[in-house]
Amino acid sequence: MFNAITWFEIPAVDFDRVVEFYSRVVGKELRKGEFGEIKHGFFQADEEAVAGAVVMNPHYTPSNTGIVIYLNVGSDLDGALKRVESAGGKILLPRTDIGEQGVMAIVQDTEGNQVGLHQPPQ
Repeated sequence: MFNAITWFEIPAVDFDRVVEFYSRVVGKELRKGEFGEIKHGFFQADEEAVAGAVVMNPHYTPSNTGIVIYLNVGSDLDGALKRVESAGGKILLPRTDIGEQGVMAIVQDTEGNQVGLHQPPQ
């Protein structure tokens, strides 16, 4: 399988806060670690799947005006959206039907990043 994306990094200002945010929203613990002396909160993914992390990198600045990535929330978009605000984020675009691609929403994380949440078709 060929993926257009091989890895992603979401910038963090408060590392522990953003790791807690994404762990709560996606319902899966992010594994904390370091890579090249940069703090990483690794998202769970299958070996063959696209993976990524939240990172505390001094060269990155959180933004809600740049690239938007979409996190797969399985069959629980509604549950993920219910956890966004209690985890410190904001819902920018509520659950939206995108036809045969499923449903999605756009949220702002605790760092100010704009991120999509995607529920593939069931």
